[in-house]
Amino acid sequence: MVSDLAFHLASRGIEVAAITSRQLYDEPEARLPRRENVRGVQIIRAASTSFGRASLWGRAIDYLTFAFSALWLMRRQKRSLLVAMTDPPLTSVLAAISRRPYVNWIQDLFPDVAEALGMRAPRWMHALRDWSLRRARRNVAIGDEMAARVPNAVVQHNWADAELHPVDVPHEQFVVGYSGNLGRAHDVATIIGAMRLLRDDPNIVFSFTGGGAKLEEVRRENLPNVRFEPYAARVRLSESLSSADVHLVTLNPKLEGLIVPSKFYGVIAVARPVLYVGSPDGELARLVTDHDLGYVVEPGESVTLANAIRELAGDAQKREEMGRRARALYESRFAPDIALPQWEAILRNA
Repeated sequence: MVSDLAFHLASRGIEVAAITSRQLYDEPEARLPRRENVRGVQIIRAASTSFGRASLWGRAIDYLTFAFSALWLMRRQKRSLLVAMTDPPLTSVLAAISRRPYVNWIQDLFPDVAEALGMRAPRWMHALRDWSLRRARRNVAIGDEMAARVPNAVVQHNWADAELHPVDVPHEQFVVGYSGNLGRAHDVATIIGAMRLLRDDPNIVFSFTGGGAKLEEVRRENLPNVRFEPYAARVRLSESLSSADVHLVTLNPKLEGLIVPSKFYGVIAVARPVLYVGSPDGELARLVTDHDLGYVVEPGESVTLANAIRELAGDAQKREEMGRRARALYESRFAPDIALPQWEAILRNA
């Protein structure tokens, strides 16, 4: 999404630079060029350690070393409006210290997320975060519930790749897909419970594409009805997402209003039904229910999830109708040709 926005702005004649890391998401040892120009966007890569995402301590050290390098680079950007992301956490604080005008693009609210997952965050961390939010020209939240927690906020939903479209991918079994990161914010136990209940059904298979901290829990089950694929390249994302008949989207209820799973937008872009495992009162749950895009399952209700999968596996017409409504919702509210001009207007106003 950052790439989409940067390239859109550059195509509109706006000078754009991206300060980022020399690592790749799933390759911490990668050493990308320090500077590079891609489609009119000047990419500036800051130095950092390279422990990767496997350990929280290692990730924290990577974030800290990146922060020092990125702050130095921010301060060198003259006459610029900064857009601060929320990964690494507290990048908004760096933007505030840089003394440049800035907008926060809030993908998740830290340290609230960490506390909801059982970790402790000192009060000074909240105070610093709140200070940096108050100083911003604008805070862009990706959902209404998140915006309600943030000062001076505007809602701008995420989107999916403009090239995403449904693809006919023939397969013999009914495929339940999960695509992207399966991390600490997601309810894995309910999904594993449904997989166990369906393990003896030869017509149903679960496909996990991507990575994440919780994926190893799924692997340890060693179930016969599960397969694993690495992260899909962007050029074949339509095919990858379309290879599933229905997709799982999940969020720990404690994180409602703090995170919005962006994989939802890719799923509806390829016209697939959604099985949402999370709070029935959550933002995405309401979209699924109000527009009849699939089913909402509360955490712990593995039997309900398994029954929903069985029902969709046996009713191709229902799947097609849900998928058609999903694609229509995507085109009317969440497509990039809607989101990107809205983002440009936000930045021009800021």
